[in-house]
Amino acid sequence: MTDSMRLAGSGMLALTRDTLATLRQALFRDLGGDAAGYLQEAGYAGGATLFEAFTRWAADRGYGAPEAMAASDFPRHATEFFGDLGWGSLALGTLHDTVATLDSADWGEADPTAGMELPGCHVTTGMFVDFFGRLAGTPMAVMEVECRSMGAPRCRFLLGSAEALHHVYDEMSRGATYEDAVASVA
Repeated sequence: MTDSMRLAGSGMLALTRDTLATLRQALFRDLGGDAAGYLQEAGYAGGATLFEAFTRWAADRGYGAPEAMAASDFPRHATEFFGDLGWGSLALGTLHDTVATLDSADWGEADPTAGMELPGCHVTTGMFVDFFGRLAGTPMAVMEVECRSMGAPRCRFLLGSAEALHHVYDEMSRGATYEDAVASVA
C-alpha cells in the first residue's frame, strides 16, 4: 500500500494554492463575473481524470470501485483521497433529505483572505459536478453556498439534481436562505 498518490502518469499535476488564487484573481479582474463560468468549465473538464485517479487510488488500497463502496465508507475514502491531493477534507451529509452536502473547513481552493462577496470555489464546483455525476451514474448539479473565501468557517457545497438546485437558486435570488430554499424543494 502506498502512502500518497503518484501524480506522474495519472493525468494530473500539482499546482500551488497561490497559483490557483492568482488565476482566479486575474480572471475576475479581467472578465468580471464571467470568470466564474470559465473556472467551473475548467474544473468540469478535469472531473473525468479525477474520477479515474480516484478509482485507481481506491483499487490500489483495496477499497474497491467507488460506485460499489459502502455509503458508510465512501466519506472516509473521499476525504483521504482529496486530502492526499492537497484539496482538503470533506464531510458528507444531507440537508432536509433533499440534497447532499459536502463541507470542508480546510478546502484548498478557498482563500480566507480574499474577502469575496460570493462563494469562490468555482473550479471545485465544476470538478464536483463531473466527479459526483460519474459516481452516481446520473447528471448532478453542485452549488457552493458557504465559502471560506467570504469569511465563512467552512465551504459548503450542495449536490443534487439540476431541478432541485435550480429551485434553490431561484429561491435564494428572491431572498431565501439556502436552508429554507432546500426545505421548499417539492
